[in-house]
Amino acid sequence: NVTCQKGDSVAEFLEQVRKGLAKEFREMANITSDALLYVKEDLIIPQDITFYDLIVTKARGKSGPLFNFDVHDDIRVGAIDSRVEKDESHPGKIVERSWYEKNKHIFPASRWEMFDPAKEYGHYTIHGGEVSK
Repeated sequence: NVTCQKGDSVAEFLEQVRKGLAKEFREMANITSDALLYVKEDLIIPQDITFYDLIVTKARGKSGPLFNFDVHDDIRVGAIDSRVEKDESHPGKIVERSWYEKNKHIFPASRWEMFDPAKEYGHYTIHGGEVSK
C-alpha cells in the first residue's frame, strides 16, 4: 500500500512502489525508479509532475479526467455511447521502461503516449452535456 503526500512527484511515488515490490520481487531491488513508467489512461506520466498538479489542474487524458474525486451519483440507463465520458477513475499501470521499449508496437503499449499538459486529448460529453476544459 502506497500513500502519497501533497506535493509528491510521480518519481517519488514510483520509488515507494519499487521499494514495496522489492520485498516480493528480488529483481526490483536491482533497478532504480527511473527504470519504471507510470501509465494512466493510456498516457505515460512524466516523473517530474506532481499528483497535486494533475489533480488541481483537472488534467485530462484520452478518455476523461486522469483523477476525479468529485462525489455524485452516476446512474446510466439505456444504450452505452462510447463518446460519453465515463466519470470513473481507472487504476494506473506501472511497467519497466525496458518492457515498454520492447513492446511499444504491441497493444496495449502501442496506444500509450507521453502526457503533455498543453495537448487536448479530445472532447467527450458527460451526463449528456459538453465537458468544459
